[in-house]
Amino acid sequence: MKKQEPSFEDRLGESSKAKRALLERMREKKPENDPNFAAKQAARTAATEQRRARAAERKALALIEKARKAEKKAAEEAARALAVEAERQAREDEAAAEAARKVALLAEQKAARDRRYAARKARR
Repeated sequence: MKKQEPSFEDRLGESSKAKRALLERMREKKPENDPNFAAKQAARTAATEQRRARAAERKALALIEKARKAEKKAAEEAARALAVEAERQAREDEAAAEAARKVALLAEQKAARDRRYAARKARR
C-alpha cells in the first residue's frame, strides 16, 4: 500500500501548529513569568556594581602606584644630580689643588735656580 503524502494545506497547518507551540514555550520562558526573576536581576545588578567598584579600586591603586614610582624616580634623579654635582665639584677642587701644587713646585724650582745663580755670582 502506498502511503499518502500530506497535502500542502496539511503541511501549512502543521507548520502553524509548530510555530504556535514554539511561541507558547517562549512565552513560558519569558523572564517576567519567572518568580525568581527580580531576585536574579538584583543579584546581577549587585554583581555588576561590585565589579565596577573593584575596577575603580584597581585603577585608583594603579594611579597611586604610578605616582609613587614617579616620586621615587624623581628622588633618584635628584640624588643622582647631587652626586654628579658633588663629583664635578671634587674634580674641580682636585684640579685647583693640582694647579696650586704645580705653581708651588715652579716657584720652588725658580727659587732654587735663583739661589744657585746667586751662589755662582757670589763665588766670582
